[in-house]
Amino acid sequence: MNKTEFISAVAEKAGLSKVVGKKAVDAVIKTVKEELTKGEKVSILGFGAFQVTKKAARKGINPKTKKPINIPAHKVVKFKAGADLSKAVK
Repeated sequence: MNKTEFISAVAEKAGLSKVVGKKAVDAVIKTVKEELTKGEKVSILGFGAFQVTKKAARKGINPKTKKPINIPAHKVVKFKAGADLSKAVK
């Protein structure tokens, strides 16, 4: 499912027009992005939690040349599914 299909599904389930559905989905995405950028955790009860974690610098191997490389420290977004979502998927 791509973003357009997602917006259509949300609009239909909420009884909204696609224009209003798009605004709602975009607002949720923007809010999650802003909070993660500030380093905050975003928890949605029954769905899951998004948070930013730091990955330490490490050594790796370039698969093409087989030479060692240094991978710098960086941040990644992690998602942990909530209990309701986990049960629904099983």
